This record gives sequence, structure tokens and C-alpha cells, in this order.
Amino acid sequence: MRAAISVIAEKGTAALRMSDIAERAGMSTGHILYHFGKKDRLLLEVLAWSQADLWAGFQQAADRAASPAEKLDLFVGHYLPRHQGDERYALWTQVLAQRHDEAGRRILTELLDGWDERLEAIVREGQDTGDFADVDLPGFTIRAVAMLSGLSEDVMFGRSRWQHTSAHAFAVSALERELRPAGRE
Repeated sequence: MRAAISVIAEKGTAALRMSDIAERAGMSTGHILYHFGKKDRLLLEVLAWSQADLWAGFQQAADRAASPAEKLDLFVGHYLPRHQGDERYALWTQVLAQRHDEAGRRILTELLDGWDERLEAIVREGQDTGDFADVDLPGFTIRAVAMLSGLSEDVMFGRSRWQHTSAHAFAVSALERELRPAGRE
């Protein structure tokens, strides 16, 4: 899976050949084809594996977090690409750009909904502890994820405005501003 991610990041999905992945993984092309069949299935499975790995890392960090605000910070850190050309985010953009059948759209929807669910759980916890304001959760989630997706595109593109400031800090500040309970400054 790691070999596939790195080859996809280098070549993109259009130029991707199963033999490239097999070579990078030290396997035969036949072995790759046996397990995945076609490229579309491989891409979806690599993305699902990547997300499961990313979410496991997030959950471990969130379990150690001292507050909902710290979990929100971790969420943003796991959502945003770490740098221009981040392999995991490049995989997302490559896979989302492809045409998918109903099964593929279902997998992608589940993965995207997973981000929403994690964010909503953090906000609910913060609301329960009084750390976060009582916001319209579905509306907040849509705004938050749309902002994070836009920031992610900027980071992946290498927009110069993020060379002297942090997209992560900007996102956390914006989300915390919206979640700040009335009377707290």
C-alpha cells in the first residue's frame, strides 16, 4: 500500500501502471493484479487503507489529548496536508478526480463522512464539557470541512500566503472563534 501511495504521488493515476507498483513493492505484477484486479479498485483500496492508518494515528493522539480543544487541533493537523505534495493528500485528489461506479462512490462517501463524524464527536464533547458553544452541528461541520479542504488545496498548490504563516494555526483559530462560548474572549 505504501508503495502504491508513493507511485501515485509521483506519476498520478493516469500514468500509473500496476507494474510500477509491483516493482516498487518488490512483487510481481501478477500478484498485484490477483489481489486488486483493476486500477480503480486498487486506488480505492489504497485510499481506504491510507485513511484507516491516518485515523488510527489520530485516535491514538486524541486518546491522550487533555481537552476537546486539543482534539480539535489534532483533527486539523491530521486533515490538512503536512506540506506541498503530501502523498496522502495527493492520493485523495487523484482518486476524487476519477469517475467511479456506485460501489466506488459509496466507499468515497464513507471515507468523507468519517471526517465529518470525527469532527462532530469532538464538537459534541466540547459542548458537553462547556468548552464549545452550542452551534448548529451539521452547518458547522460543512463550513469547517469546506474551509479545511480549501486550505488543503492551497497547501498542496504551494500558495505563497502560507509560506510565512501556518494554515494549521489559521484553521484552528477560525474554528475556535466559531466554537467559543458567549462571554469568553
